Amino acid sequence: MATVNLGSIKFNWQGAYDNATAYSVDDVVSSGGNSYVCIAATTGNTPPNATYWELMAQAGTNGTDGTDLTTTLTTQGDLVYYNGSALARLGAGTSGQVLQTNGTGANPSWVDASGGKVVQQVETLITGVYSSNSTSFTTFSGLPVFSITPTSSSNKILFQAVFYMACGNWGIGKFQRSIGGGSYADFNLGTSAVSGASNAHIGNFYDFNDASIQRAFPFQTIDTPNTTSQVDYRLVAASYNPTTIYINRSRTQSAYPSLGNCVSHVLLTEITT
Repeated sequence: MATVNLGSIKFNWQGAYDNATAYSVDDVVSSGGNSYVCIAATTGNTPPNATYWELMAQAGTNGTDGTDLTTTLTTQGDLVYYNGSALARLGAGTSGQVLQTNGTGANPSWVDASGGKVVQQVETLITGVYSSNSTSFTTFSGLPVFSITPTSSSNKILFQAVFYMACGNWGIGKFQRSIGGGSYADFNLGTSAVSGASNAHIGNFYDFNDASIQRAFPFQTIDTPNTTSQVDYRLVAASYNPTTIYINRSRTQSAYPSLGNCVSHVLLTEITT
């Protein structure tokens, strides 16, 4: 039985073709992006001379069918997708947009984000002490207004507030709104189930003969100002008979300094629709 040297049954990689090198059968070289195997000893016969060389592996096309992504993608943020016949470029969308699939047989696209996305938030902590004893609705001297400028007129404002308040007898507070520096009007969203009560009211203030307490009055609603101008909100209150209404302190805070003051809070959040 004949003996076969298995070590001789192999290709011999020679690297890039050199016109001055003598090549033997089964030598493999690269030339023009392709690989060739020598089928007859040769020197100076450049592939693809079929007398001496046989094509072993052919280079793919470069850019003519879209496989060269350096020519398909041209700008930072570009994406590549298959359009049914070739690779195609999808340019970057505008800031805040999301990528949407349009199903089988359709190309993807950029679309505006769906509702509920937070665009911006403006937070105000009210650390000072404020008071009012007017029997008609009026502002608290020195109390800031709370402002936000929507980026789109179709967006809404989530209005959230917690005020700590106290008074000697009773009072009532509510929020008012101004758009673009115009006059203030009650921040009403309609009439509640209780006849004559307004959803703008944050509550009645009464200390129930406990002069040392400060009650928390929360208020939360969705506002639709329909503007890109600055929107201002303010708190107004009215007292009875008259009595002083306090923010961030109890009625007898001076007599009980160890009780400390509370901190009220307003958060305005712009959200997409």
